[in-house]
Amino acid sequence: MDKLRKKLFVAVLFTLSTVFCLCPGRAEAEGKRELVFGMSAAFTGANAELGIEYYRGLMAYLEYYNARVGENGWAIRVKPANDGYNPAPCFQNTVKFVVQDDVFALAAYVGTPTTSHVLPLLQRFSDRRICLLFPFTGAQPLRTEPFGKYVFNLRASYFDETKALVDHFLAVGRTRIGVFYQSDAYGRTGWDGVRRALEKRGLPIEAEAAYNRGAAFVQDFSREAQHFVDAGVDAIVVVGTYASQAAFIRDARDLGCALPIAGLSFSDSDKMLDLLKEEGGRRGRDYTFDLIQSQVVPSYEETGLSGVRFYREIMAGYEGGNPPSDGAYSPRRFSFVSFEGFLNGVLLGEMVRRMGDEPSRERIPAVMESIRDFDLGIGVNAHFGHGRHQGLDAIYLTTVKDGRFRAIESWERWRK
Repeated sequence: MDKLRKKLFVAVLFTLSTVFCLCPGRAEAEGKRELVFGMSAAFTGANAELGIEYYRGLMAYLEYYNARVGENGWAIRVKPANDGYNPAPCFQNTVKFVVQDDVFALAAYVGTPTTSHVLPLLQRFSDRRICLLFPFTGAQPLRTEPFGKYVFNLRASYFDETKALVDHFLAVGRTRIGVFYQSDAYGRTGWDGVRRALEKRGLPIEAEAAYNRGAAFVQDFSREAQHFVDAGVDAIVVVGTYASQAAFIRDARDLGCALPIAGLSFSDSDKMLDLLKEEGGRRGRDYTFDLIQSQVVPSYEETGLSGVRFYREIMAGYEGGNPPSDGAYSPRRFSFVSFEGFLNGVLLGEMVRRMGDEPSRERIPAVMESIRDFDLGIGVNAHFGHGRHQGLDAIYLTTVKDGRFRAIESWERWRK
């Protein structure tokens, strides 16, 4: 009888270990071992394209990766959840990922106001060793204490982007810089980056204006544009999303403002350019001149780079990556956003590969910090280390040429 009870106890314990997954974030189904990652992003609303394209690029690589995982390896599964680019739903998604889904880690979150809102949860769940990997934001709270130790970023920061823009404007004599920004954590971070870069040269922000998050392309920003014209600025830096930035550019050009207008990588320059082209076609004018965009990945047109060729090869025939959304979406064949998602997928796969047969949450920091000079095929290597949780610092400055954003060859055209 005692032997029977012992056998039953062992059987029940085995069943519970399977049902409740004694190894957090790890699962074995139908003989396939996988690690589960939670992703919260905007898949609906005014900024849905950001989340969808980022997810598509990520999944394009991960499906490629999973198809090549051997019997001793671990596949990667991503659970997407829509937050509409709003902090409260992102917070709720994150709690569900950690408490109910017991994910291996959080990954590929999109947006500063949303991602910044969940940072205290990483501290709250520190006993579970939850990390956030490769979010689509360059905000400082993800790179500094007390939360930076829980986050690993691939992309350069907004401070890196704004410094590059300011330095180049100053180099061509444009010293009176204005800032139009989104009134939230994202916008204020970009504003602060411009302020810091100018302050180092003993200069102030010459003029500024803000708008509320969620602004659509139909919004009228003529009053804000006139404010910059009246202030006599030499250039304008926009810290916004594609719809708001495109609307501001349209209204500024309609007022006769021919100044260079620059934006950051998060605005999704491909979508912004589409909006301006379509509006220009309706109105019979060009809204795409003298636009400058900082990027954190090289152009997907630079086929001399092996990473670009690899991305284009995979994405050209990719038809998957459809996250939950509120309607039909026509995916882009290539984009800056999906390229960044793709590169983050490559890095996520490398982290899992380095964990070998014993992946665990506790090992994530050590494994990530072991990734030094990792070649992504983009001309600069990703480098992490103790106290360094941002893999790349490179900024790529682009302008519209032949209907697309391409690398700036010379800034002399903007010399004042």
